[in-house]
Amino acid sequence: MTAVGPPPRLGLRENLGQFSLLVLVNAFVGAMVGMERSILPAIAEQQFHLVARVAILSFIVVFGVSKALTNYLAGRLSDRRGRRGVLVAGWLVAAPVPFMLMWAPDWRWIIAANALLGVSQGLTWSTTVIMKIDLVGPGRRGLAMGLNEFSGYLAVALSALATGWIAARYGLRPAPFYPGVIYVVAGLALSGWAVRETRHHVAHEARHQPAAGPAAPTQGEIFRRTSFTDRNLSSISQVGLVNNLNDGMAWGLFPLLFAAAGMTLAQIGTLAALYPAVWGGTQLVTGALSDRIGRKGLIVGGMGVQAAGIALTALGTQFTVFAAGAVVLGIGTAMVYPTLLAAIGDVAHPAWRASAVGVYRLWRDLGYAVGALLAGVTADRFGLAAAVGLVAALTLLSGAVAALRMVETRARPRA
Repeated sequence: MTAVGPPPRLGLRENLGQFSLLVLVNAFVGAMVGMERSILPAIAEQQFHLVARVAILSFIVVFGVSKALTNYLAGRLSDRRGRRGVLVAGWLVAAPVPFMLMWAPDWRWIIAANALLGVSQGLTWSTTVIMKIDLVGPGRRGLAMGLNEFSGYLAVALSALATGWIAARYGLRPAPFYPGVIYVVAGLALSGWAVRETRHHVAHEARHQPAAGPAAPTQGEIFRRTSFTDRNLSSISQVGLVNNLNDGMAWGLFPLLFAAAGMTLAQIGTLAALYPAVWGGTQLVTGALSDRIGRKGLIVGGMGVQAAGIALTALGTQFTVFAAGAVVLGIGTAMVYPTLLAAIGDVAHPAWRASAVGVYRLWRDLGYAVGALLAGVTADRFGLAAAVGLVAALTLLSGAVAALRMVETRARPRA
C-alpha cells in the first residue's frame, strides 16, 4: 500500500519557510528588471544615438508584449503541469540577458535581450505570485501579495539605485550589468533545489470551496470572464493595464524628463529608484490593509493618487519636486498593485485561479507596450510634459471606471 501523508495546511504561518523562500526568489526576479530602470534610456541616446522617443522606448514595447503573452502561458502551464517547472524555465531563459546587455553591438541586441527578459519575467514573477496564493489560502491573501510585491519592487529599486551608482563611476556598460549574472545564478539555484511544488495545496483548497458555476471552465471561458464579462475580473484587468501603462511611461520617459531638467546621472538613478522603493515598501501596509477594509476602495483611490503623482512630476523642474512626485506615485501604486492580485484570488475558483491570474497579467503587462507607444508618440509630437500629462488623465479615468463597475470582492469574516 502507498502511504498517504497528512493533507497540506494552508496559511502563512504554516508555510512560512517556503513562503519566505519564494519572497527571496521574487527579489531576484525584480532585481533583473531594476538593472535597466535608470540607465537604458541613457544608453539609447549616448551609445546608440537614438533620437525619436518611440525608438528609445521600443525596448519597453518588446518587454511588455513578450511578458504579457508569457504571463498567459505561465498561468495555463501552472494549472496543467505544476508551478515549480515553470519557475525554473523562467530563470533559464534569463541566463543570457545580462551578457547581451553588456556587449550588445547595436540596439537590436538590446531589443532581443528585453524580449528574453519579458519571457523570463512572465514565467518567474507569475509563478511566484501563484505559488504564494496557493500556500496562504483565503485568509491572508492581501498580506501575501503585499509581501510578494514588496520583495520584487524593493529589489527593482535597489537594483536601479546600484546600476545608476555603478554607471556614474564606471560608465554605462558593461559594469552596471555584472550584478545580473549573480541574480540569475542565485534565482536558478534557489528555484531548482529549494522551492517545492504547491499544486497539492490548490487541490486541498478546492475540495473545501464550492465553485460558482463550472469548477473547471474552458480556457476560452476563463479568458472571457477575466477580460470582459465578469464585472469584477474585467475591471481588475483594465486597472492593471492602465497601471502598467503609466509604469511603462515612467520607466521610459521619466529618465529623459529628468535629464532634460538638468539632473545628473546619479540623481536620475536616485529618482528612478525612489518610486519603486516607496511602491515596494508601502505594499507591506496596503496588502494587509485590503484584508481588513476590502479591495475596491484601495483600487479606486490608488488610481487617483497615482494620477496626482504623475501630474506633479509633469509640472516639476527641480529634484525635490520630482522626488515628491515619485513618492506620491509610489504610494498610489502600492494601494493598487497587491490589492488587484488579492481580488483575483477572491473571485476566481482555486481550480482555475492560476489561469485567471495569467489572463489578468496578460492585460496588465500589455500596458507596458501601450504606455511606451502612447507616451513615445505623444512626446515626439507634443513634448515630454504633454505625454506625462496624458497618462495622468488616463490613470484618473481608469479609477473612475473601476468605481462604477466593481463591487467589493473581499468577503467579510464570519463573527
